[in-house]
Amino acid sequence: MRRICNLATVLDEATRLSAAHTISQGHRSFGILHVAAARIMDAEQFLTFDENQQQLAAAEGLALPL
Repeated sequence: MRRICNLATVLDEATRLSAAHTISQGHRSFGILHVAAARIMDAEQFLTFDENQQQLAAAEGLALPL
């Protein structure tokens, strides 16, 4: 299924995530954008092999299948 999201909304969410997590945990910009897009699109699962992204996704309540 194709999902559409508003880039401005994703960037707003990324800004929130960055302010909440980057200083204490050192997340990178593309990881933050990946998690932000997943949250905005109400992803059922979050798939990544990046441990840093997994930590951020888990902190934000996203389901990690692995």
